[in-house]
Amino acid sequence: MKKHILSAVASLLCIMGAYGATPMRSVAVSELAPYCYPDNAPASADITFMPDGKSYVTRSADGRKLIIHDIATGKEGETLFDVGHTRETVLDSFEGFILSPDASRLIVWRNSQAVYRRSKTAEYYVYEVRSRLLRPLSKEHKRQSVPLFSPDSRMVAFVADNNIYAAKLDYETEVAVTTDGKYGSVINGATDWTYEEEFGTTSLMAWAPDNLTLAYVRFDESAVALYNLPLYQGTCSPMEQYRLYPGTMSYKYPVAGEPNSKVSLHSYDVETRKTKTVTFPGGEPYYIPHIQYGPDETSLMAATLNRDQNRYEIFRVNPKSTVSKSVYTEDSKAWVEPIAYENLHFGEKSFFVASDRDGYTRYYEYSYAGAKLRAVTPAGIDALDFYGTDALGNAYYLAAAPSPLERTVYKATAKGQILPLSKTEGCASAVFAPGCTALTLTYSTPATPPVTSLCRNDGKQLRVLEDNKAYAARTVGKLQTKEFFTMSSDDGTELNGYMVKPANFDASRRYPVVISQYSGPGSQQVLRRWSFDWEQYFASKGYIVVCVDGRGTGGRGAAFRTVVYKRLGHWETIDQLAAARWCASQSFVDSSKIGIYGWSYGGYQALMCATADNCPYAAAVAIAPVTDWRFYDTIYTERYMLTPQQNETGYNDASVLLRALHLGCPLLTMYGTADDNVHPANSLQLVSTLQSAGILSDMYVFPNMNHSINGCNARSVVYARMFEYFNKQMR
Repeated sequence: MKKHILSAVASLLCIMGAYGATPMRSVAVSELAPYCYPDNAPASADITFMPDGKSYVTRSADGRKLIIHDIATGKEGETLFDVGHTRETVLDSFEGFILSPDASRLIVWRNSQAVYRRSKTAEYYVYEVRSRLLRPLSKEHKRQSVPLFSPDSRMVAFVADNNIYAAKLDYETEVAVTTDGKYGSVINGATDWTYEEEFGTTSLMAWAPDNLTLAYVRFDESAVALYNLPLYQGTCSPMEQYRLYPGTMSYKYPVAGEPNSKVSLHSYDVETRKTKTVTFPGGEPYYIPHIQYGPDETSLMAATLNRDQNRYEIFRVNPKSTVSKSVYTEDSKAWVEPIAYENLHFGEKSFFVASDRDGYTRYYEYSYAGAKLRAVTPAGIDALDFYGTDALGNAYYLAAAPSPLERTVYKATAKGQILPLSKTEGCASAVFAPGCTALTLTYSTPATPPVTSLCRNDGKQLRVLEDNKAYAARTVGKLQTKEFFTMSSDDGTELNGYMVKPANFDASRRYPVVISQYSGPGSQQVLRRWSFDWEQYFASKGYIVVCVDGRGTGGRGAAFRTVVYKRLGHWETIDQLAAARWCASQSFVDSSKIGIYGWSYGGYQALMCATADNCPYAAAVAIAPVTDWRFYDTIYTERYMLTPQQNETGYNDASVLLRALHLGCPLLTMYGTADDNVHPANSLQLVSTLQSAGILSDMYVFPNMNHSINGCNARSVVYARMFEYFNKQMR
């Protein structure tokens, strides 16, 4: 067992400050800023399609107006909203807007406050386009969340204080749909922390097409344990109330194997104001990650999962009678991919659902009676998103094709032809207008920043909305080219990777290497797309940066992805160790100076590699890492590992804590003290384990920062600290 005594930089700074010495300031912090978020982010085209599918809305340069444009001509039309010309209520500014289904009204908001990663509360207002009347959404509740227009644009459902309310806009009245909501106990309509983080949804409400019923999911989280995180005054958005005594952030967070919220599906009758509970054959579903109405008011579609997330069922529910019928079922030998329920599409006559039953993720069309009609996307490639269908029955989707390193937008015609709408070398994404009449297409390559164009649904470009020329002018000159390669893992499995070499690379020299990876199930880092980040800065300073997607990552079919099932950290570690050995075999690499870095799951994987037998690394940096999957949330962890009670061996083998004493290289961990996702306990328990064995490691802490560690120079400091650490250990 190797033991390394590492420098305690934070303690040294405190000692120097106490004796009046000049604090050390890293030049790298200011130098890294252009390479880090938000400075490194390219511009995006901020447009919203109108419901008619013929026009779109942009925000004026001063941010005060919403202006309608014609899709075909680009001609500027009427002003939809002007914050300076409203009646009844006057606002100085607004942050965002939501269009009603018929575009007769808008919801605008201001003074938003984040709840978790995606959720927020805000002061919402309803604007009537014709009369220019602007009024608060609610007179009773100053702050609301997740507002939802009814199909006729005459009502808005929203959540306040964990209860649902329905605002009848024509009459300026407000009705309580639920009354039992209570913080820490019951949530109606909005979602709990785990649903938001792992199912990607903040609201589970749905209006019936006839506007007479509101369906919603109720969360009973009373059995979920409370998690507490300390809050300090800090200097980034300082909280003066905690200047002398820390505060606490408390919320419900179920760790693997522990109780989740109990969910139930309900329907509220607008006319009678009565609520019914939907029953399911076979008992209540464990998870309900998606609800949405199909073609009529008798077709509430509810997607459900069992706790193991290997059985997926879609029910067609009549909310009046509460009778439900199963119309789709899938059983997986591993887990059901989240795309199956997160990217469902319900049309007038059929619905579209993703499945990897034949080895790759494909979209299939089903009738509402449950009959399979056709496979929409081709075999042998992973479909990654489904955009919808047009009036002629053509379907539009995104796929990892023609190779797993590309992302191409395709059109599948009603006759079965597959036509690319974007270039097939590089990475594209799209946003479609209602009815798929047009789309915005964003495309980039490793050498060219994203360009966003407005296109017809046959792919013909109408005009460029954002060319990022100014961004390219300030970044491309600093860009070191990515070189893509393949390598073999120990058993011959071929892995994809890329390498960023230093400027003025000299093949006769031997360079230090930093291996960057994420490695999480279904993720992908090795893509032919634009990226301008810390890697480019490191390369400018003489490092080679290498990234390899090991087994478990996405774009290469179910077998490659699900091999990690119940064994997180096993195959990923084997493949990252092989990547280090591959690097060491290159004539231009100094084999004694190879480091590894990762954030979140990547931080976990960096630790698994640093504690592996025959560790080949000179140093490791782990940011916001998981150190034992027993500490992480139910939905994500159990999807891949089942519960600790079901898979004790798998959890033990995947635990960094149980192998920490085999640490084989200098280690730096960093985390935010307010990380509600991967809790600080992960890093602190690791440090405690090492301390008890007399093994020292380095740590850098970001007060009040969450999982993203962003704002007030924090992101630049993260990579500057990492840069200096690798410099110390490997230069």
